[in-house]
Amino acid sequence: MTAPVFFLIVGEASGDILGARLMRALRGRLGGAARFVGIGGPLMQEEGLALLFPHTELMHFGVIEVLRHIPRLLKRIEQTAQEVLRLQPSALITIDSPDFCFRVAKRVKKRARKKIPLIHYVAPTVWAWRAGRAKAIAQFLDHLLAVLPFEPPYFTREGLACTFVGHSVVEGGAGKGDAAAFRAQRGIAPDTPLLTVLFGSRTSEISRLLPIFREAVEILHKKHPSLQTVVPTVPHLKNRVAAEVATWGLPAHIVEGEQEKTDAFAASRAALACSGTVALELALARLPSVIAYKINGLTALLYRRFIRVVYVNLINIMHNQQVVPEFLQEDCVPEKLAQAVDVLLSDETARQEQIAKLAATAEWLGQGRFVPSERAAETVLAVLEKK
Repeated sequence: MTAPVFFLIVGEASGDILGARLMRALRGRLGGAARFVGIGGPLMQEEGLALLFPHTELMHFGVIEVLRHIPRLLKRIEQTAQEVLRLQPSALITIDSPDFCFRVAKRVKKRARKKIPLIHYVAPTVWAWRAGRAKAIAQFLDHLLAVLPFEPPYFTREGLACTFVGHSVVEGGAGKGDAAAFRAQRGIAPDTPLLTVLFGSRTSEISRLLPIFREAVEILHKKHPSLQTVVPTVPHLKNRVAAEVATWGLPAHIVEGEQEKTDAFAASRAALACSGTVALELALARLPSVIAYKINGLTALLYRRFIRVVYVNLINIMHNQQVVPEFLQEDCVPEKLAQAVDVLLSDETARQEQIAKLAATAEWLGQGRFVPSERAAETVLAVLEKK
């Protein structure tokens, strides 16, 4: 039997992690007989992805940012759709990044002479905004893999098969880091306060948040003279981040890779982070944190007209209360961030209160019940078998 060919598309670093784990699970279930082609990052390439072009080309966020790149994005959408149609893969698996992925999927659906199963991993947040998307994507997708337990009904009632597979973040090492080893390797004393600082994985996030976070850290350093920072980063941003934090007036330890990051979480007393998937990792690591985000003002104005949720941090959404302090747009300023982080550095009661409220998160996301990537692979193969 010919080995199945899977065409995968991801547009972000978090998607690269999802894609790599799914590829590993598919290969394991198929006894190694699987080929992978598409758009991804270094982790997917390590798993054997034959790259069409790197996912970093798709990492734009917000209406205004995307507008500047429309001509190139349209060219890449068409190029990708043509390659899928040429290869006729066993399935097209798109992961998150719906603005790009869905445009490719619709073109493939319209032009394919022979049916190619279209599977999307990570359900659009129709419960937060643009509820009409559920009905729209049901017109062209064959199956949806949801990472949150409350999501499937939003799509099944529109006729789209949707399976809750759990959140891949529970497969990482969050909560299993080695704090002592991390400090020993870097010569950090056991009583030195460590703050993990995470800027995000998009260039636009770095540009907007790094200056703000820097000022916040400088304010904190004045109150906590022995404070040191840990800055996890990703390969395509490492040089830029390292150059920036080298100018800070306090020690900053650059870390790269999942193991170093989880060890840093274990060694840290608190975190200041860009809103995103990393907020879930921090929760699973039981690391008290403060979340911030800032986008183009016009983009924010447009989003605010449609967003239906009070919070942006998924932990807060799941608890329906502000468990983790979040500072967005005009509230995302150094003074407010520093004040909120200072509470976590100085007040043990406040730290423990946040940690206690994070305890239920892991179970909600599937930890201890099943392996999300394995369940996702099982679902993909079930779709192919049905075909």
